[in-house]
Amino acid sequence: MGVSSTTPHLLRAARGEVVDRPPVWMMRQAGRYMKAYRDLREQYPSFRERSEIPDVAIEVSLQPWKAFQPDGVILFSDIVTPLPGLGIDMDIAEGKGPIISSPLRTQEQIDRLHPLEPEATLPFIKTILQALRSEVGDKSTVLGFVGAPWTLAAYAVEGKGSKTYSIIKNMAFSDPTILHQLLAKLADAIAIYARYQIDSGAQVVQMFDSWAGQLSPQDYDTFALPYQQRVFQQVKQTHPDTPLILLVSGSAGVLERMAQSGADIVSVDWAVDMADARARLGKQVKVQGNLDPGVLFGSKQFIRDRILDTVRKAGNWGHILNLGHGVLPETPEENVAFFFETAKELNLAGVKG
Repeated sequence: MGVSSTTPHLLRAARGEVVDRPPVWMMRQAGRYMKAYRDLREQYPSFRERSEIPDVAIEVSLQPWKAFQPDGVILFSDIVTPLPGLGIDMDIAEGKGPIISSPLRTQEQIDRLHPLEPEATLPFIKTILQALRSEVGDKSTVLGFVGAPWTLAAYAVEGKGSKTYSIIKNMAFSDPTILHQLLAKLADAIAIYARYQIDSGAQVVQMFDSWAGQLSPQDYDTFALPYQQRVFQQVKQTHPDTPLILLVSGSAGVLERMAQSGADIVSVDWAVDMADARARLGKQVKVQGNLDPGVLFGSKQFIRDRILDTVRKAGNWGHILNLGHGVLPETPEENVAFFFETAKELNLAGVKG
């Protein structure tokens, strides 16, 4: 047991150890709801500057750590960050998200993509992750994050975020050969990127397949799941002990499929009751989630009740407490602080699993 006492909470839960309380962090815990972040944004208006200048990205990543001491400290970045390293030019527009100036629509464009060399194209990632590890020590767990092949393909093909995904679905349903080539190239690049993050200090990696919930289950099985598996299998070959989390937005219809991805932990959103998610996924699958981010606009009593409800339903094993998605921009900072305080005072011995 000597080792466990210094191993951070989140890492222990992610590995399947029994812990005294569920570890807790939030997606988008660094960001627009924090005054410290908004102040920094005035100084560095470009998202790429904030996420790619190491000193700035380190400061932003650590803002929630300094304010709330979460059990997970996540790299401040974007899922499209590695795309330029493959030859896909992009920018990130404030409030609009990624913009790909020359969307990928042809065989020639896909043939021109090259393998990712993170040491050459993403050296700042190593600097940031090493700094986060040395800053939090064994008091928290450093999380890396990557985008999944389908979601990155959707950005690359559409050229930006979409409500209908009609361009990539047109490709998927009328000329899937090109799309499968793109998905395979992206999967191999993401695996290289995830390994690089782990080698640089990430102790857990979360993969965001944000747009895979826009697929019907049969199309998820064709265009999302095999490529999630391709990433996770490659990462597990070289880093078998690093826990991997999979998040899909709007995942109620594909929850069981997410468990087939090779991820160790399935992130559950608030459209599914946590007890139902546990029943559907089975006893051996670990879970993360799943409070509605809107709960943080409620009273303290309301926030406490919802935390307790989720934790009771998740039981006393294999649960990382989180929101079902990211913190919303106007969320009161004191409610975020209360969320973390309440979570850290929990004792699973008193929670019926």
